[in-house]
Amino acid sequence: MKGFWKPLGPLLLLYVAAMTALVPLGPGLLECTSQRSGIHAVKGHGTHFDAAEELRLYLRSGAHVLPCTDLSVQSSGALEFAAVFPDTVPARSWDLFVLSEIDGSLLLENAVFLRDAAIDSTVSWPAVEVPPVAHALGFHFPFQPRVEETIRNLMWHVPLWFAMFVLAGMAFVASIRQLGSTQITASDAYARSASAIAVGLGIAGLVTGSIWARFTWGTWWVDDPQLNGALVTTAAYAGYHILRESVDRPGMRARLAAVYNVFAFVLLVILLLIMPRFSESLHPGKGGNPGFNTYDLDASLRAVFYPAVIGWILTALWMQQFVLRLARVRASWVSKSSMTSQ
Repeated sequence: MKGFWKPLGPLLLLYVAAMTALVPLGPGLLECTSQRSGIHAVKGHGTHFDAAEELRLYLRSGAHVLPCTDLSVQSSGALEFAAVFPDTVPARSWDLFVLSEIDGSLLLENAVFLRDAAIDSTVSWPAVEVPPVAHALGFHFPFQPRVEETIRNLMWHVPLWFAMFVLAGMAFVASIRQLGSTQITASDAYARSASAIAVGLGIAGLVTGSIWARFTWGTWWVDDPQLNGALVTTAAYAGYHILRESVDRPGMRARLAAVYNVFAFVLLVILLLIMPRFSESLHPGKGGNPGFNTYDLDASLRAVFYPAVIGWILTALWMQQFVLRLARVRASWVSKSSMTSQ
């Protein structure tokens, strides 16, 4: 029963893979364009405009709300509406709300921009409420602009870095223990195996992040402190293994590797946890951007994201144990071969 937890990680990842592939993305608004005087066209993703019995549209800027008129449904994902503004308005930029009993309350920020209108923030405006509407859809992932379907990558990219931090932390603790001894201890092999898995997780995190960046930011790589820090950190842990192979004396190798591992973990904390929070970054939760937990990590994402984090950590721990035992078997085989040859 000692290793009962080992199959739990892969089982959780199978659950995550199935949910990521099968759970549909919820409805959302893609864009709103001006077609002609006062008429605007709206495009939706996964919406059901043509099936809704009642559609209500509002434009809102702060506390000012303007009901939309002359609604015309073109298809399940397209509709047109009219917006008649007075000569003087309180703001140029207006958010669009589309309410239906099927899709619920959909929001598109800065949907309409009035270039030539007269602006007066103190203008009187009739009070109109935008009532929240609950959707009638089943279990689905939330729609977010720009991210759209790629929100599924949240279940893979982010948990990989959680697992990488755990393995790097384990290697850090093992290296501290090794530095506390004048002899080569089991902590040296433990740190080596944990660092090896951390490098693999870091590479996988970089690959999934680059793919995500291509679809959401339009390029495989950007000059972002979080991305650059992740690359430098992964390279630093790869350098740990290069250092080990370059030192022949076992005692010196264990001590130098332990010192290097301690500094590598400090570098990891600085580059991935501290610096991005004090600089501009495209990543959620950094540089003033809202994090997933503040605007769209809803119950559906939590039901898959948290098992993904646990699944990746448990799988990484199992891999570390496997690498550690493989190294011990190899060392034992080399030792026996040396004794036989003598």
